[in-house]
Amino acid sequence: MTHSSEPITSAHAMLGIFARNGIDRVFLVPGESYLGVLDALHDFPGIDVLTCRHEGGASFMACADGRLTGRPGVAMVSRGPGAANAAIGVHAAQQDGVPMILLIGQVPRKDLRKEAFQEIDYQRMFGSIAKWVHEVAEPEDLAWAALKAVRVARSGTPGPVVLVVPEDVQQAAVPPRDWVAELASPTQPAPATLARVQALLAAARRPLIIAGGAFNAPGGRDALRALAERHGIPVAVSFRQHDIFPNTHALYAGDLDLATQAAQVAAFDSSDLILALGTRLGDITTQGYTFPAYPRPAQTLVHCHADAHIVNQHFTADVGMIADPVATAQALAALPATGNGTARGDWAASLRAIRERTAAWPNPRADDGVPFVSLVRCLAEQAPADAMICLDAGTFAAPVYRHFPFVYPQRLMASQSGAMGYGTPAAIASQLRHPASKVVCLVGDGGFMMTGNEMMAAAERGLPILFIVSNNNCYGSIRLHQARAYPGRYVGTNLASPDFTMMARAFGMQTEHVTRPEQVAAAVARGLASTVPYFLEVKTSLGAILPAGADKAAGIDLLRRGESAPAQSR
Repeated sequence: MTHSSEPITSAHAMLGIFARNGIDRVFLVPGESYLGVLDALHDFPGIDVLTCRHEGGASFMACADGRLTGRPGVAMVSRGPGAANAAIGVHAAQQDGVPMILLIGQVPRKDLRKEAFQEIDYQRMFGSIAKWVHEVAEPEDLAWAALKAVRVARSGTPGPVVLVVPEDVQQAAVPPRDWVAELASPTQPAPATLARVQALLAAARRPLIIAGGAFNAPGGRDALRALAERHGIPVAVSFRQHDIFPNTHALYAGDLDLATQAAQVAAFDSSDLILALGTRLGDITTQGYTFPAYPRPAQTLVHCHADAHIVNQHFTADVGMIADPVATAQALAALPATGNGTARGDWAASLRAIRERTAAWPNPRADDGVPFVSLVRCLAEQAPADAMICLDAGTFAAPVYRHFPFVYPQRLMASQSGAMGYGTPAAIASQLRHPASKVVCLVGDGGFMMTGNEMMAAAERGLPILFIVSNNNCYGSIRLHQARAYPGRYVGTNLASPDFTMMARAFGMQTEHVTRPEQVAAAVARGLASTVPYFLEVKTSLGAILPAGADKAAGIDLLRRGESAPAQSR
């Protein structure tokens, strides 16, 4: 769109602000409540429009795009049902701490708060998960609201913003705007605070870095590695942040997640100094607020985060730093080395040894399908150096978190919200953003049936994504919990699945159906080599993921015969 001083529509003014602030793609499901915005998009060829099949898919794509770019990913949906469907992506963006803008069309202003058709009060609906919810009251305020949405989504702890635009606000004549939301300069650590941390490092024999998602930023990974190497400090990454530190590095101590081994947590807990950098120290990273001890850790705790709301929120820090974690790591890496000789080296080696034992590949055997860990191992052995692994939620993903040795530029794209349905949309957004990288989507049969229809975008645009569906005819994660808590009493977790390969062929994809372990390596190789969308359905072992002695296949054979599982007594 050309810039002039002539009046333009308010929707044009809003999109102009988006474009000026680096937003070059939107994910949407069209709706009559924002037709004025759709019309204005016609005049912005520099903004790529990806039309989605479901608002949940659009919002997940925006969430993933925001994580990859550091700019707000934008989803556009209609009011009422569209907004309700898109809520899952808003929640994911809040949990992941990534910038996102959800634009919702709204009823005309004269109908507001009258319980009009599809009307919702979005402040009440999204107020507890979005950083800012704003309903635009006047056309001339739309550009201003767009500018603030960009700024708020990126500032402090990044997160989602909801921008609500009534129908009659979108096409009024307004002056053009040329505003850019400049981020505040990164807060530098105070010299006195750095000196105190340096003294703590010099005295520590068993220091540990807990590194968070703030290092997923320009220069962040290099700064973290430089800090660790300068002072010989082992690094444990926070929940689902595997790719911020090379997993093959001698100082990589592992991750803090849903299944961190007790021996590993105990070893971490024997540290005498914790540098918690760029992490919110949430419940999963801290193992249910048990490591470090809540609320006063046994170790000396240094907690650095750019958001003042985060530091000292749960754990009382000896040194609380409201500062940019990347800048802080760079400053600490520039200080004289504080390695405490043999003791520091022995400490790092002991943590690395535990990590290597935990991450060692198992050799499972199964008679009811392919153990999915075998496929993940083949993928790890063959994946290119720039592979982007997009994970849905489910037990199939556990081998990736435990065993896959991520080394950047390899990326892990997995939502901390634990929402099923994230994998396929994240793969679409990732391949669009990094067309030269190899994107692999790993998803279970349950999650695939939630948003798998979004793979149509891969077929439509020729995106060479490798889709791998783990099919065990079950909501495996919940079945695992049932087997532990209520053995033999399986209700609601059996799944009757379609022929996924036939489904993918209908979408125009090349497909394979893998049923035996000896087929896995070659199928993965063909999928990784493909320059067009490629789809693997893997008949996955359910027994391989359930506890020893569990009635592993109960209900599955009956389900396939169309019968009901018999009631079982305790």
